[in-house]
Amino acid sequence: ATQGDVIYYGAAGAPAQLSAGTSGFFLKTQGAGANPIWAADNDTVSVVRPNANPLIINGDFAVAQRTTSTSSVSSGSNFVSDRFTFGPTTAGTWTISQEAITSGSPFDNGFRTGFKADNTTANGSLSAGSNIQFAQKIEAQDLQLLKYGSSNAEKLTLAFWIKATKTGTNVIEIYAHDSGRSVSVAYTVSSSDTWEYKVVNLPADTGGTINNDNGTGLEFIWWLAAGANFTSGSLQTSWAANSATARAVGQVNHADSTSNNVHITAVQLEVGEYTSATIPPFLNESFGDNFARCCRYYWENQEDTAQFPYQEGSVYMYQNRIFPVAMRTASTATVTFTANAGSISSTAVANIGKNSAIIQVNTASTGARISCTSEKWDAEL
Repeated sequence: ATQGDVIYYGAAGAPAQLSAGTSGFFLKTQGAGANPIWAADNDTVSVVRPNANPLIINGDFAVAQRTTSTSSVSSGSNFVSDRFTFGPTTAGTWTISQEAITSGSPFDNGFRTGFKADNTTANGSLSAGSNIQFAQKIEAQDLQLLKYGSSNAEKLTLAFWIKATKTGTNVIEIYAHDSGRSVSVAYTVSSSDTWEYKVVNLPADTGGTINNDNGTGLEFIWWLAAGANFTSGSLQTSWAANSATARAVGQVNHADSTSNNVHITAVQLEVGEYTSATIPPFLNESFGDNFARCCRYYWENQEDTAQFPYQEGSVYMYQNRIFPVAMRTASTATVTFTANAGSISSTAVANIGKNSAIIQVNTASTGARISCTSEKWDAEL
C-alpha cells in the first residue's frame, strides 16, 4: 500500500486495497455486495458560471419561428430552429426539421426538441469545395468574458447530444471573425443511430481578439461533410490564422447515402475545461426567455393580421411597429400586405431602428381595407 490508498473488505471477507483516487474525488459506497469507488461529487460541488444566460442561444432547439421543416435543401444558410444554420454546398439534398424527441437519453435528461437532417439525395463523391456546416454565431459583445488576446484567456467546453447513421471522425471548428483565427477539434461518433453525449474541450486564444461590438464574435461549426479544399492539410488543433485545408481534416461524409440522418440537441457552451463527469448541468431557460433572446436576431410577427383603418379615398396610412426586444441592429424587413377591399398603390417600411419601425400603405381607391398579413424582421449575424 502507498500513501492515499484505502483498505476495505472485499467479497471474500479479506482486506483489499483501493488505490489513491483523483484529487478532489470522494469515496463512494455502492451498497452491500459491491466495492467502493472514487467518484466526483457533483451533488455537492457548486459551479459558479461567469455568464448568467447560456452562451449558446436556443441550445434545446425549442424556438422555431420560421418553420419546423424545410425540404430540398441543397445550398445556402437555412434555418429551422432559431439561431442555428444548416449550410450544404454540393453535398447532396436534405430535409431539415425541428425534431420532437420522444425517447432515448436526451428525452430522459429533459430534452423534447432537437435538430434533424435527413439526406434525400446522396453525394458519395465530394468535389474539392463540397461541405456541410451546421453552425451558430455568437455576438461579440457577449463574449468579452473569454478575455481573448490576454494571458487570462479562457478555455471552453462544448457539449451536445448527437445521433448519426454515419460513424467515424467528425470535426468541431471555432472561427473568430474579428481576428480571422480558428481552431478545430475532432470527436468520434461510435455507434450508428445511437444517441451519444459529446464533451469537447476547446483551447483558449491568447493571441486573438474579439471586438466589443454587435458583430460576430465566434462561430461554432459542426462539420458534416468536407471536400479536399478543407481536408488536405493537417487538422489545426491550436489557434492560428485560418487555413482552409486544415479546417476539417478527417471529417466523414454524412452525405454519402440517403439512409443517413443526423440528430443534434442539448447544445451547451461552458467557460472552463470540463469532462462528462464534471460539466455543469444544462442551463435551462423558460420558453419565454429563450424566445426573447432569439428575437434579438429575428422576429416574425405571428398575429393573424395587422388591420389598417377603413379609408374613404386615396390616403397614406401608417402603423408604428414596436419590437418585442431591442434587435441587434436595424433589421431587414419583409412585409406582406393584402387588400381585403379596394386596392393598394404603394407600400413602404421606414425608420427601421433597433426598437421600432413604421409600416406605410398608400391606398389607391375609396373604401380600401388593407391588412398586413406577414412581417419578418431579420437582424441575424
